[in-house]
Amino acid sequence: MINQDRLWNDHMAMAEIGATAAGGSCRIALTDDDKAGRDLFVSWCEAAGLAVRVDTCGNIFARRAGSDADAPPVITGSHLDTQPLGGRFDGIYGVLAGLEVLRALDDAGIRTRHPLEVAVWTDEEGVRFGGGCMASGVFAGMYEEADFLACTDTDGATVADELKRIGYAGTVPCGDMEVRAFFEAHIEQGPILEAEGKTVGVVLAGQGKRLIEVSVTGEEGHAGTLPMELRHDAFVGAARMVVALNELAFRFDPVPVITTGHVRVKPNSRNTIPGGTLFSIDCRHPAAETLVTLETEMRRTMEEIAAEAGLGVDIDTVTSRDPVVMDPGCINAIRDGAERLGIPHQDIYSGAGHDAFSILEMTPTGMIFVPCEKGISHNEAENAKPEDLAAGAAVLAEAMVAYGEKI
Repeated sequence: MINQDRLWNDHMAMAEIGATAAGGSCRIALTDDDKAGRDLFVSWCEAAGLAVRVDTCGNIFARRAGSDADAPPVITGSHLDTQPLGGRFDGIYGVLAGLEVLRALDDAGIRTRHPLEVAVWTDEEGVRFGGGCMASGVFAGMYEEADFLACTDTDGATVADELKRIGYAGTVPCGDMEVRAFFEAHIEQGPILEAEGKTVGVVLAGQGKRLIEVSVTGEEGHAGTLPMELRHDAFVGAARMVVALNELAFRFDPVPVITTGHVRVKPNSRNTIPGGTLFSIDCRHPAAETLVTLETEMRRTMEEIAAEAGLGVDIDTVTSRDPVVMDPGCINAIRDGAERLGIPHQDIYSGAGHDAFSILEMTPTGMIFVPCEKGISHNEAENAKPEDLAAGAAVLAEAMVAYGEKI
């Protein structure tokens, strides 16, 4: 039923907007390229006979009518915005797979009682305005709309201003509606499915997360004159902490993921011993109790290292998100669809955050993963196979029709 070539061609056409030199995509939220991507998607939806509306947070919805206009819709979707040097499939696949499902149902003459919709959520990546998944969060009642619209970029432009500028400041209230179920299709952004030879991942849950900022305080000194044994080098202390946290991870089963991806050294001078170092810790695990224990152990480890080295340390948990669990009914609908179609599948956890994690706060939600080459994502080299994208869309169609109640 799914038209593999049409789905692939849609991806390639979307990838031409904001194309990067190395074959990736750059469509930062609410930029001119994001507008162009939105415009192209809307034109495809209108050509398919779908009714398009835009809400006050810029979220786009394209509806295929059901036999019961008052029945709550089954929604699928993801995002069209990207990282600065992102790939052609992250987020975009979930939007285009949803559009292909609705087209394919038309081609096959299949009708449902519930309306079916495709959503494009505004600014999932959080690159420009700092939040990430906030528009879907407003829709689900997690955040205040005014707070999201007031978010600013580094030039002081607000979300509200930029929505108006690109023509996507809609008038439909954001949220305030009943949703039958939500499904999001996505590339895995990891290597598990490819390594296991499976085409579809049935997402059971999303990992919980702790985002921690650590400030290590030492003493600045001359790089050439202060003996090694007398130094209080904040960067060396921070480096010891990062290595110790990496080792700590392997004391847990299953092993959490712990990443330090941001470091600032003070005064950041070639010939001055660092007197201060600020670094980040991104820690994720699917079990809430393990996250609590892990955070306690990380704090203890860093405080012990600081004390041994005569350093000060301040540890601040900036973001704390517990694991999120997908709806059992949606999980079963995805599994059943894959089995009916004979598509190899396995249960899997999501290490990354997604709009689906917001929407599950308000309605039954499920996620479908498909493989991406070597697990590479948030990278211009991100790639996926046309047949895998089509298989994931076929499973998505099965799940949506099951919840949409075929007539």
